[in-house]
Amino acid sequence: MYTHTFLQRLLSVCILLSVLAQAVSAGWFSPRFSRSRTRAALPDLYEASVAELQAGLDAGQFTSVDLVKAYFARIEEVNLQGPMLRAVIETNPSALAQAAALDEERKTSGPRSALHGIPVLVKDNIATIASEGMNTTAGSFSLLKSIVPEDAGVVKRLRAAGAIILGKANLSEFAHFRGNVASGWSGRGGQCTNAYFPHADPCGSSSGSGVAASIGLAAVTLGTETDGSITCPTDHNNLAGIKPTVGLTSRAGVVPISEHQDTVGPLVRSMADAAIVLSIIAGVDPNDNFTSAQPSPVPDFTKALNKDALKGKRIGVPRAVFLNDTITGNDPSIGQAFEEALNTIRSLGATVVDPADIPSAEQILTSNAENLVLDVDFKIQLNAYYAALLANPSGVRTLAELIQFNNDNPALEEPPRFEDQSTLIEAQSTNGMNSTYFQALAMDKELGATNGIDAALQQNNLDALILPAAGLTTVPAAIAGYPIITVPLGFYPDNVTVGLAGPETIYPAPGVPFGLSFLGTAFSEFDLIGFAFAYEQKTQTRLARRAFAEAIPKTQLIDVIGK
Repeated sequence: MYTHTFLQRLLSVCILLSVLAQAVSAGWFSPRFSRSRTRAALPDLYEASVAELQAGLDAGQFTSVDLVKAYFARIEEVNLQGPMLRAVIETNPSALAQAAALDEERKTSGPRSALHGIPVLVKDNIATIASEGMNTTAGSFSLLKSIVPEDAGVVKRLRAAGAIILGKANLSEFAHFRGNVASGWSGRGGQCTNAYFPHADPCGSSSGSGVAASIGLAAVTLGTETDGSITCPTDHNNLAGIKPTVGLTSRAGVVPISEHQDTVGPLVRSMADAAIVLSIIAGVDPNDNFTSAQPSPVPDFTKALNKDALKGKRIGVPRAVFLNDTITGNDPSIGQAFEEALNTIRSLGATVVDPADIPSAEQILTSNAENLVLDVDFKIQLNAYYAALLANPSGVRTLAELIQFNNDNPALEEPPRFEDQSTLIEAQSTNGMNSTYFQALAMDKELGATNGIDAALQQNNLDALILPAAGLTTVPAAIAGYPIITVPLGFYPDNVTVGLAGPETIYPAPGVPFGLSFLGTAFSEFDLIGFAFAYEQKTQTRLARRAFAEAIPKTQLIDVIGK
């Protein structure tokens, strides 16, 4: 286990005190709950914030053991029963013991951080030590009961902060890098679906993390993004999510696609929670050399939570390519909500520069450089991941063997109406880091950053770009390695024409959410968090609609306290 130094612990406590002070002044929660254990007095786990849960824990209203029991019961209600959302692959058999130890530590020495005793679900491509009792499989039976050498870098930071690893969230298998397979499907987890409309697309690949966060199956969830896999489930599930700059959070111990695009970030219900989590999981990791490029020290991102953050700022709209009928699904709802959002941005004191187009937009659409880079990186890095395992009972040790394993086990690894595993086969056919690969890598940097996001920002003297989260929004930031922060924008109307998203999923669908994304240059998370927070606080869009009734768990803290 990662052992934090005195200075790290002191920093964590300072962050916690800062969060609680800001929370009280902003009115995020009442500074002292009644000690009477009534349903009304306790936080509603559907919406409860990290700050509210910390306040209740500190006041002795409930314990972390109670929290774990409540979240386990909520998962039990809707995961494989009722609506069968399949958001969680497995829960942690050690979670109650961890919670009890952290409750005792709270009594004797106080909380380590704002996440002390808070249950966290992590995506099943983020490694946790096997002795704890869980698997790390990226949703694949080829990795079942494999033994990872150590916790992922971000898991080490969570544990050092006193967080409880509640379980593993379902995902699109291998982070949606298999082939023509629906978002949210994995061999081990089955088809994850959205909680806002039966069988709606949860979006991938951090689908389980998104669905779990949306209805309070955990206080916090983590996902990963290569191109859209935090942004899209945030968009589809009425959440606040941060896709950090590549290198701000460690990818050590994460089942990889590409070191040039992979990143780990939070999917939660508010920007306040997202800022708390990012402050803890960000930082340098000697096991991921990309993290050495980040600015030092890691900011306290909770200090970015300023309702006036947009005042005097210049926010650009890159309309060309990114705003068209393909984005809105031929339904005007997203476009209308986006125009209203621009008016809200103006009302908060910002200048909206419209259009502020990305010069490379048309080239981004036609370039194959991203696919080439991802294919080469995936083969090299997945082979390295398999080789580093201490054991793997399936016998799979390479990408070639994975392809054969899937062919040999169709009952496990082929979903309904399965078509192919073309992405894996294409990656296997690559020939390593040759001149063509390096040319593609340079092209990605040119299109995404130099003549992409950075050019749009510089040419228009902008502080950030803004777009609906759906569609092609993620691509420039993905190939540049730049951040995206997403908050709720609206919901499809009840009369929307339902579309088919996959063999077992639909999209769009009545009441399914969609989001708003803020984009910026490398390591601009602090500013982007402020902009997204100001918009979120002004609109409170998340609270306008809840999941469909059957998908909302009934268990609350009152149901488990003392039992």
